[in-house]
Amino acid sequence: MELQEFKSQVLQGIPEQLPTPRPYPKNGNPAPKRKDILSKDEKKLAVQNALRYFPKDWHVELAKEFANELNSYGRIYMHRFKPNYKLYARPISEYPAKTKQAAAIMLMIQNNLDPAVAQHPEELITYGGNGAVFQNWAQYLLTMKYLGEMTEEQTLHIYSGHPMGLFPSSKEAPRVIVTNGMMIPNYSKPDDWEKFNALGVTQYGQMTAGSYMYIGPQGIVHGTAITVMNAFRKVLKKDESPNGKVFLTAGLGGMSGAQPKAGNIAGCITICAEVNPEAAKKRHQQGWVDELLTDISELVKRTKEAIAKHEVVSLAYIGNIVEVWEEFYEEDIFVHLGSDQTSLHNPWAGGYYPVGLSFEKANEMMVENPSEFKNQVQESLRRQINAINKHTKKGTYFFDYGNAFLLEVSRANGEVMAENNIDFKYPSYVQDILGPMCFDYGFGPFRWVCASGNPKDLQRTDAIALEVMKEIKTTAPEEIQQQMQDNIIWIEEAEQNKLVVGSQARILYADAEGRAKIADAFNTAISKGDISAPVVLGRDHHDVSGTDSPFRETSNIYDGSKFTADMAIHNVIGDSFRGATWVSIHNGGGVGWGEVMNGGFGMVLDGSKEASRKLKSMLFYDVNNGISRRSWARNKEAIFAIKREMVRTPNLRVTLPNLVEPDILEHLF
Repeated sequence: MELQEFKSQVLQGIPEQLPTPRPYPKNGNPAPKRKDILSKDEKKLAVQNALRYFPKDWHVELAKEFANELNSYGRIYMHRFKPNYKLYARPISEYPAKTKQAAAIMLMIQNNLDPAVAQHPEELITYGGNGAVFQNWAQYLLTMKYLGEMTEEQTLHIYSGHPMGLFPSSKEAPRVIVTNGMMIPNYSKPDDWEKFNALGVTQYGQMTAGSYMYIGPQGIVHGTAITVMNAFRKVLKKDESPNGKVFLTAGLGGMSGAQPKAGNIAGCITICAEVNPEAAKKRHQQGWVDELLTDISELVKRTKEAIAKHEVVSLAYIGNIVEVWEEFYEEDIFVHLGSDQTSLHNPWAGGYYPVGLSFEKANEMMVENPSEFKNQVQESLRRQINAINKHTKKGTYFFDYGNAFLLEVSRANGEVMAENNIDFKYPSYVQDILGPMCFDYGFGPFRWVCASGNPKDLQRTDAIALEVMKEIKTTAPEEIQQQMQDNIIWIEEAEQNKLVVGSQARILYADAEGRAKIADAFNTAISKGDISAPVVLGRDHHDVSGTDSPFRETSNIYDGSKFTADMAIHNVIGDSFRGATWVSIHNGGGVGWGEVMNGGFGMVLDGSKEASRKLKSMLFYDVNNGISRRSWARNKEAIFAIKREMVRTPNLRVTLPNLVEPDILEHLF
């Protein structure tokens, strides 16, 4: 398609002529059919809601089509209106926009929907089985049109994928405000998502899907690599190598697909089970997993060989993880590290597949007999935890990777509770590793995208980030030397690890000082022409300040406040008036609908003095908001970090806790 035709289609929005129906692509990876949860009257309402986007002359024809989609898929996706141009992150200069900020957001949206990046692109789902950018294609078309028309004195407000409209604002205001899944608390149970999403009035934005900040599996591979490296440091002797040691886990989807690559970087044997053959094959084709196996006996044989040879290799088993845990126990294969990254935030609609059922049979049962499917999932979870418990008695270190695995096992009455019957017997990775080692010190998943699409710009940003990190390390305190060194090694090896899928993007764990100095160096390079186009800054919501999640990001908060969500809300509001280009706040990303509140931002660096001023203000708050909350929870690493920051930044004043001697409390009650 010619560039001018692409631009005119974008600016058209809803087409003037009704497009012809389009068949579902034969090589597509369809999302699971959703639960049939609406009454007859509610189905009529869902169709009525969908028809709001289109002229009355089309209603008779589209009503039947949308009703059929609702019956066939459980949702109205409006497949007919998917544009016929390719969806991918084009160079920023190719987008028809009046502002660079709007063009950058268009680039990020298209990257989230790129078939090489997105899990279920036909359904506008980026990752996690239900993490959506929009609910339907009409919302996409209108949003892109509005972004094309937007000036620097307008803000686009988006309600769960629906572009409510362009409103007058100011140059200082964010260009886009995104909310996803904001519900009255009593209406935030899993079936509420099924119902209200089917009605077309809300959606599950995951973390970075509905905020346009997903950059493919690279976005999680760094955090996973850090987690695996430090997990091995916990269980191995100081001079012992992870080579030939087994890391056993599950999931090769949009986020979990990073695990084999992370294991290779950490230098171990990674064994990852995945029930969806297409997902496993996709990761193999992309070079994210080394070998595919479909026979459990062959997996056992290959694993023993890799152990004997002290290999660094990643093996994908196309089958159920429960089989692997059980078979490895019978075959006496010692597992050093164990975890799980199946999408248990969504256990009844494709997030977890029970052992004993084929992938196809499970997909049928979850729709046709949901109660029996739930029974089978819970029985499978009980079997899985029983096998894991056997391994941990032999010395396996098992940790929850924040996918609600331990939570759902407990709800299935699996043997997972600690002796106090309050806590889980296994830690989350945040409690043991990322919380005290990274988040409390302010280190988190800072990321950037080179809007030119030119790999040379990405190489230049890598070099700039490396130079800045090395300089900071020379004066960094001992408490964060390991974090600095791990990230220096990461950025040195990033290009050779071939992490890019979709946009020319990079992720790097950095604290407030590192983020601001790296970003300012990028901005200077753009102003000088050393980087040829703007750079988009962002992060995973899974960060220091962005997310209130009692079973993951804030699982190492012990003052009783881990079930509050003030931090995430303040994060988004605070970022919005300190210079963010767009902000987003979501219900449910990561561990499930109703279980978490998370916020994110995007910021466009264009080489201007204004961008330099904004980045310093916003990135400072974006990190230190969370460190302040964590220090008030009495986390010693966060207390150290915020005291250090107050010395570095004299006009920062944070309320610090007075620590209480335990014996004062001992006999009070």
